[in-house]
Amino acid sequence: LPFLPRGTWGLMRDWRLWLRAATLAAGITCIQTALQTEAIANVFAAFFIGPMVSYLLAALFLRERITLLRSALILLGFCGVLLVVRPGMGGGTGGPGLLFAVAAGLFYGVFLTMSRWLSDFAPPLALTFTQLAMSAVMLLPLGLMNLPQATLPVAGLATASALFSMLGNLLLLYAYRRAPATRLAPLVYFQLIAAVLLGLFLFSTLPDALTWAGLAVIITAGITSARLR
Repeated sequence: LPFLPRGTWGLMRDWRLWLRAATLAAGITCIQTALQTEAIANVFAAFFIGPMVSYLLAALFLRERITLLRSALILLGFCGVLLVVRPGMGGGTGGPGLLFAVAAGLFYGVFLTMSRWLSDFAPPLALTFTQLAMSAVMLLPLGLMNLPQATLPVAGLATASALFSMLGNLLLLYAYRRAPATRLAPLVYFQLIAAVLLGLFLFSTLPDALTWAGLAVIITAGITSARLR
């Protein structure tokens, strides 16, 4: 709190920031609901429509320029995601849980677009704080209804998750101040690379050939898009 820019608390009165936080809270709620009944691979495949939704919304509402090559790269990145998660291979019901996963992806796409829209409205640190504080207020009732057993490992994992989430969102806002959402959209898939690496180092889950191929596709699409002018 001592490091927050001047005027941060005043931002709590702005309806646009509450709307942005609501899309984040809704997305988190939907993906948690989806994971209760659907295979994780299917959930992630549906959730990662988010960058494509952001790509289209940025073109429609923010008037960002799109090209055939950029459109091909966002689709290529999504193909890389499918190679990694391989939906349908891990079971799942294909029922309401998948609809919640799609809804989570839609909310995430809106959240990304609003992050770009508001990136120059206030300093990134202030926007990150308001985003986390507002969404925490919205999700608090649900959290209190499903409290896990208070143990040191649970507290450690929750703290680490919160810190990395905060850092990721802060860096995202810095990126949106410097580049359009249509240019950065394929790079959003890079979070799947982190997921694979965490699985490797924390759970000794060795990626297979298709996973490595998918990661290579994601990296290629992201770097190519970032280099385009």
